[in-house]
Amino acid sequence: MKAVIQRVTKASVTIKGEKVANINSGLLILLGIVDDDTQDDIKWLSNKIANLRIFADDNGVMNNSLLQSNGDAIVVSQFTLHASTKKGNRPSYIQAAKPDIAIPLYENFVKQLESDLGKNIQTGQFGADMQVELLNDGPVTIIIDTKDKH
Repeated sequence: MKAVIQRVTKASVTIKGEKVANINSGLLILLGIVDDDTQDDIKWLSNKIANLRIFADDNGVMNNSLLQSNGDAIVVSQFTLHASTKKGNRPSYIQAAKPDIAIPLYENFVKQLESDLGKNIQTGQFGADMQVELLNDGPVTIIIDTKDKH
């Protein structure tokens, strides 16, 4: 499981002209899933994201987590995070999990993050053509891969 985490002052997801997710301060999380991802990956990644200290404390130092800052989150599925560009100029997405495996893992990740944060999480729509708009704050962008645990 791979996640690109962006600290935002606002973010939204629009599908076919309809805004389906919209937050102010918080995180936009792009999530890529592979076939061998497990519930352990979900728990580890959700805990890491909920407790990642990338929000300013009272002294302006990145010392608070999403949990502490009471920020919101949007989770967007993104199979292209597992693109291979090793051969040629057309990316291969063979490593990305197919929908029958990816959808339940994606849904379980969202539920786990909701549990870890104690609030509802907004999402895009799995497999949809989405327009994601964000105002990256900082900018702060962090990539986490559960296979590397960093």
